Amino acid sequence: MQVLIADDHAIVRRGVREILEEAPLNIAVDEASTASATLQAIQDKAYDIVLLDISFPDGSGLDVLREIGTRRPSTRVLLLSMYPEEHYAQRALRSGAAGYLSKDRAPEELIAAIRTVVAGGKYITASLAERLASHV
Repeated sequence: MQVLIADDHAIVRRGVREILEEAPLNIAVDEASTASATLQAIQDKAYDIVLLDISFPDGSGLDVLREIGTRRPSTRVLLLSMYPEEHYAQRALRSGAAGYLSKDRAPEELIAAIRTVVAGGKYITASLAERLASHV
């Protein structure tokens, strides 16, 4: 599995990389620290999944998400954000994300989310599912 970790914080990228490398997944991991580097990476290489931050110093993760959808429509994107899901999750899903996970979640939940998204599913937390269902 080809994974791109796109986050402007080196500590976050390293932590996510370590979580992925410890998991029972057959993966190759690349990193990008800016919106422009993320777009260049997806232009240069096909990824199964991009773990995308919502905010970069040089642009919005939501704009990057839409651009990934245009350039590499088969690439699945899981947004990882410090912002609570009530702030951005619905907008991210409408913009093409396959899932949304806040960075305060357990490593095991990140692995579960990646597996779900790579398998073609959508990943949302139970609390977000409940919030979405209340609007139906």
